Amino acid sequence: MALTMNDVDRFEAARPRLEAIAYRLLGSASEAEDAVQETFLRWQATDVDRVEVPEAWLTKVLTNLCLNQLTSARARRETYVGQWLPEPVLAGDPMLGPADTAEQRESVSYAVMAVLERLSPNERAVYVLREAFDYPHREIAEILDITEAASQQILHRAKKHVAQGKARTEVDEAAARRIVDEFLAAATSGRTEPLVRLLTQDAIAVGDGGGKVPARAKAFEGALAVAKFMRGLFKPSKAKRALVGGSPEVYATSANGDPALVVVLDGRVIGVMCLEVTPDGIAAFRNHVNPDKLERATRRWAATDHGDPLLRVF
Repeated sequence: MALTMNDVDRFEAARPRLEAIAYRLLGSASEAEDAVQETFLRWQATDVDRVEVPEAWLTKVLTNLCLNQLTSARARRETYVGQWLPEPVLAGDPMLGPADTAEQRESVSYAVMAVLERLSPNERAVYVLREAFDYPHREIAEILDITEAASQQILHRAKKHVAQGKARTEVDEAAARRIVDEFLAAATSGRTEPLVRLLTQDAIAVGDGGGKVPARAKAFEGALAVAKFMRGLFKPSKAKRALVGGSPEVYATSANGDPALVVVLDGRVIGVMCLEVTPDGIAAFRNHVNPDKLERATRRWAATDHGDPLLRVF
């Protein structure tokens, strides 16, 4: 049976929520978009008049598609070139989903996204549906074909794993901008000491180039090692300009709710650096330069007003 315009509109109204769920489950914006599109095809192929609660039906189909995909995705990531990082999602993107509560904001932060990668598929699904989207355990049990008691037990385990991850402190927009400004001033000073003072002792810097853009396979660990890397990263050179094809501009924004720098060349996002901020300083830098993971960021960037760049690099 062909979908009516009302059926299509009903799906499109659900799309932002479905994309937000899929992104948290998969850690990839492009894979989330694909999962939602496959959900639409399933919607198109069913007799929608017999679907009593469309939201529940769509959520169940999407979640199970994502759970199936997680198994194969983990196998692919074992052969991924270099470090694999979740895809960054820039401020204002509907894929970030609801942000009314601390739990909702935290669920999409990089500190938590990194921990979610270590959970079992069912643990990840229960955590996302309950903590980020406030689904009751009764509905989660129906979506995953488990008992309500099992859903509660799985959530308890998942929250325990997440709590063992690095602590995260929420910072408002003004504080985030101040942190970024201080970091850039230190990184472009040519000196290591100002950078070290901004970092935690166990700070790390991780890069994801996917084998397509140079990125160190092993993370830099410790404040001094990270500071030296950052000093070198922001030092201009002809070789760097030749590598990227020009002198990119750097803007301050946020990604996944954390302070971030966006590097743009000719309107295309070529890098996103996410900063994980704690009460003791910057604990982590996650540098995204794999072009496959920056396509949505580029589309988002082109559709928003981002003000003047903070500086040109290289």
